[in-house]
Amino acid sequence: MKPVLTAREMALADRAAIEELRTGETRLMELAGLETVRLVAGQINRDGDLDGRFFLVICGKGNNGGDGFVAARHLLNHGARVDVVLVWPESELSGVNLEGLNILKAYRRYHEGLRIFDDPEAAAAAVREHPYDVVIDALFGTGFRLDEKRRSIDGPGHAAIELINSLNDTTDAITVAIDIPSGLDATTGMSAEPSVRADQTVTMAFLKTGFFQNDGPSLSGDVQTAEISIPQFLVEPFSCMLVDETFAAESYLLRDPSSAKHLNGKVLIIGGSAEGGASMLGAAMLSSRAAVKTGAGYVCASLPDGHAAAMHSFAPEVVVIGRELESLLEKARWADAIVIGCGLGRSDVSLDLVETLLSNPEVASKKLVIDADALYAIAERNLLMEGHGLEDAVVTPHAGECSRLSGLTAEEVNAAPIDVSRRLASSWNVNLLLKGRPTFIASPSGTVLIADSGTEALASAGTGDVLAGMIGALAAKGLDTLDAAAAAAWLHGRAGDLACDVSSLVSSLDVLQAIPQAVMELFEEEA
Repeated sequence: MKPVLTAREMALADRAAIEELRTGETRLMELAGLETVRLVAGQINRDGDLDGRFFLVICGKGNNGGDGFVAARHLLNHGARVDVVLVWPESELSGVNLEGLNILKAYRRYHEGLRIFDDPEAAAAAVREHPYDVVIDALFGTGFRLDEKRRSIDGPGHAAIELINSLNDTTDAITVAIDIPSGLDATTGMSAEPSVRADQTVTMAFLKTGFFQNDGPSLSGDVQTAEISIPQFLVEPFSCMLVDETFAAESYLLRDPSSAKHLNGKVLIIGGSAEGGASMLGAAMLSSRAAVKTGAGYVCASLPDGHAAAMHSFAPEVVVIGRELESLLEKARWADAIVIGCGLGRSDVSLDLVETLLSNPEVASKKLVIDADALYAIAERNLLMEGHGLEDAVVTPHAGECSRLSGLTAEEVNAAPIDVSRRLASSWNVNLLLKGRPTFIASPSGTVLIADSGTEALASAGTGDVLAGMIGALAAKGLDTLDAAAAAAWLHGRAGDLACDVSSLVSSLDVLQAIPQAVMELFEEEA
């Protein structure tokens, strides 16, 4: 998995590279500009040829602007024509940034395709006359911070961002941000007014937490990471990581050729209800079938009396039992993992059942996936606040359910999903999977995993039940619930992508049916 850093963590990594590894600041900047050009050129064409391409590079006065000067120079070396705009006066530049500008200025003797504008107003009029292929944002880097006092950008920076966005809106030029779109807070993902809307971001060394929160996903576009010789060991241990296909493949345990069904994960799913004339049996059916499709060797579902036939018609592999407590406890002892809550209902009987089960040591000692109506019961009965003693459990709320559980508003949850999920997981001493795009999976130790594989295809009723069953299957097959939740979230998102070419037409059943293809892809890549 790839580390995901806050702005402070990235600054410490920069400093460590310079002070501990003796990597000079000039060398880091050179690599940043060179890698930006390499990645951008690879996007334009396969051979990286930029001959005749026209670039506009808009530079600030800090190190991000310095990266822009280096990038402009390497663009020229690749045959491009380049216009560079200094947003602040040259007198405000110093150190390696001024050095980068001076080297670039020396290029003018040899390159007719280079123009440097030191008057932003004059530049704004001139650049509108030329059809650029790419506009590069090199205004503000990860050192840009937003707080209660700073919510907007004034002066030259404001005009420069407006120019970048205007060119993006009115021309065919694509916008590439160096390190982070200007105006975006690299830690929180909050954005200033205005902020650059990038089509592509080339970020230095490591991903940033701001790419995955608040305005980050919409402003950053396609994010690529540039290798600038800041090794990963400088940021270890890191508390936030991006789940990827490699992790998902390593987490998916294949069946041993000589194994039997009871050795490949036994899952008990307690869900479904028929209350007040309404049925939520479908949730339990989706969850059970998802556990089967994810490779569980044996799945048992506890349903209200009279619903076995419906389950067997949908998932004939699933064994069905009733809701008698003695039968449930017997199956709990048998199971490797238990999923509680999918369509369970919110009657007093259902609430009592959840409270009874979670307070039972034989259930509490199991790998537990606590979802949907079980979360409602926990909130109503305050079950996470009373020394519950769960040994390996994951709760799986969306923002609304998290609000009910925590007392925070849904807006507060969505504004700081990494910090909120980390804090609540620690407070409740359980793993927490916060549903959404991305999905955040936090452990009591403070680790947060980010699963960013899904799209709006998953915004359909029942997809959460599918996810719960997938987590249950992976946990039953041998993973702890943190890794099971992270791997299942990645596979769930990928299944959503594969379910249909039109994401708005995807249903939970489509996602369910695409699980095998998502799994098979992992091992095709490995081969």
